[in-house]
Amino acid sequence: MASKIKFYFLWLSIICMGVFILQNLPITPGFTDLFILNQKAVQEFQIWRFATAIFLHGSMIHLTYNLFALLFFGFSLERKIGSKRFLLVFLLSGIIANIIAINFYESSLGASGAIYGILGALVILAPFSFVWAFGLIMPIFIAVGLWIVGDILTTIGAFGETNVGSIAHLSGVAVGILFGLILRKPSTIKNLQNKIEIPDNYIHQWEKEYMK
Repeated sequence: MASKIKFYFLWLSIICMGVFILQNLPITPGFTDLFILNQKAVQEFQIWRFATAIFLHGSMIHLTYNLFALLFFGFSLERKIGSKRFLLVFLLSGIIANIIAINFYESSLGASGAIYGILGALVILAPFSFVWAFGLIMPIFIAVGLWIVGDILTTIGAFGETNVGSIAHLSGVAVGILFGLILRKPSTIKNLQNKIEIPDNYIHQWEKEYMK
């Protein structure tokens, strides 16, 4: 869709890394508590937490997994739909996922909801693109389907008590799928128009051939 991208996926990754450094610096105590998503977002109307919590992470492993997904899948989606639309998918998926998550968790943080939004959009826009998941190469729609099943099982307690925000994941992917459907519709209509477009000289050629 876009001939030139602005690498927002990369800038978002850099922001996450910078925020993680601030979280762990001894000179910035209380940084995480100021921006994490918790009940203060509702009770004290600190609504910035719905957005800022996206860029916080609980550990280096948490950050690494999300950075890998953001760099790989983010690049793919941004190249496909353009930088502005990509940023919109990322932020709204993350914020809406957090708005839903606050009803189920006392606190939460991380870019997973936003990244699942990216995955959801890619499932609709490029379902047969291949990814490496679960030690295998497979179409992204299968990989995301398996991740969704895993999050559903986690939500219902099939794996016992965990600290994984599976409800935020499911919320994010649902938002991403919705975005994918919205973004796909114009291109689908355009492709159909191209397929049924009749050349200007078609009628004249037909008359010359069959109306002798």
